[in-house]
Amino acid sequence: MPHIVALYRYPVKGGTPEVRDALTVLSEGRIAGDRALGFRFADSGLPDTAWSKKHGYAALVNTPALARLGMRFDAHTRHLRIAMGNAVLADENIDGAGRQRLAAAVERYVLAQPDNPLAGHPERLPLELIGDGVTPRYQDSERGEITLHSRATLAAVAQAAGETDLDELRFRSNIAIEGVAGWSEDQWIGRRLRIGTVEFDVVRTKVRCLATHANPTTGVYDVKVMQTLTQTFGQAQPTFAVALVTHGAGGEIRIGDTVELIDA
Repeated sequence: MPHIVALYRYPVKGGTPEVRDALTVLSEGRIAGDRALGFRFADSGLPDTAWSKKHGYAALVNTPALARLGMRFDAHTRHLRIAMGNAVLADENIDGAGRQRLAAAVERYVLAQPDNPLAGHPERLPLELIGDGVTPRYQDSERGEITLHSRATLAAVAQAAGETDLDELRFRSNIAIEGVAGWSEDQWIGRRLRIGTVEFDVVRTKVRCLATHANPTTGVYDVKVMQTLTQTFGQAQPTFAVALVTHGAGGEIRIGDTVELIDA
């Protein structure tokens, strides 16, 4: 029976994953606490609560070296700790002046990288830390969406890329499952799933970007994932994983929960 083997959420867009035993799914189709903070360019012209495209942030798509930073957010103390190894770049409350210090620390780090989206773009400065740390707002899709992939599909991509240890964290999914054949999840588009007690509509495959080329440990673009998807698997666009939205009320999903098609 298909079942969940790993759950992840990402408090900071482009930041370190939290490996979770359970996730709270909200009725609007997002994971509580997922992508609830982000480091956005100053020229967005948008309020903090507004969604914007990923290219308007310092993120893995334009700054792969962000993968080398450990970002840990404590929702109880509202502290965000940013470190590289044992060196702490900032450890601040996200309220008040701490927010500016956190943004300044990431800005300095990004500007120190050989290729970065800030150098030569004064209109993007200063980098701004947006979000309340609670409300999930900054997913790649404006309507949110929860992402799911199977490890059989991951294994197929790894074999095609010649990378047997291809890390699923490259794809930054919320849910990883086992118990289905590779690419089976792509056949679920337009159908309904039940995971544990929560129902989802499977709405589309996820088109991938340059962020998937970034090694999630070293922060180096080292595997051409997009080319592997289009050339080896004949995709018109590089896709991996599927996007889900909640159908009806949300709830909790946990490691070991079964994944069942319920509209067959």
